[in-house]
Amino acid sequence: MNNEVKVKEAHVAQAAEQGMDEFLQVFVDAIRETVGTELTSESMARLNADQITLLAYVMLRDEVMDGGFVQLIHNGYGPFFFRNPFAKAVREWGLRDLYKLVNRAHKLYNLYHKDIEQDCTDEEFMALFERFQAFDDLDDEFVENEEEWTILVAQYIDEHLENFAQIDE
Repeated sequence: MNNEVKVKEAHVAQAAEQGMDEFLQVFVDAIRETVGTELTSESMARLNADQITLLAYVMLRDEVMDGGFVQLIHNGYGPFFFRNPFAKAVREWGLRDLYKLVNRAHKLYNLYHKDIEQDCTDEEFMALFERFQAFDDLDDEFVENEEEWTILVAQYIDEHLENFAQIDE
């Protein structure tokens, strides 16, 4: 497979010793170094499905761990996660519970996204969490399972290294 994303074998080994987050970050950094930090149609065209799914997982994790699904949707990421095959991709990686969670969030997204996506003041943004408490259980479930899901993502990468980067000595 022609893969323009490259990582050094020593960096992968060192990161794996440090932990799952560090292991993921080696590949995320290499992908971002290759195509830039923003996922645009141009940058995504240079990536394969696994690379896009990895970047998406990290983006989802960072947003939800910081401010939940309400923040993710308010920050404009809803269409990326709920109008693309992200849930299906993580299910194929073996993350069935995350797949189910994203699908439940998708149903709430369909109901509330127009209100959540509106421009608002900081005070109005904070009030969104009170207005859309339907997301609270999903946020809690994500936080409770994030470590396990990150381990599963790291295992998938480890078993499919060639899909994520060319490993150089």
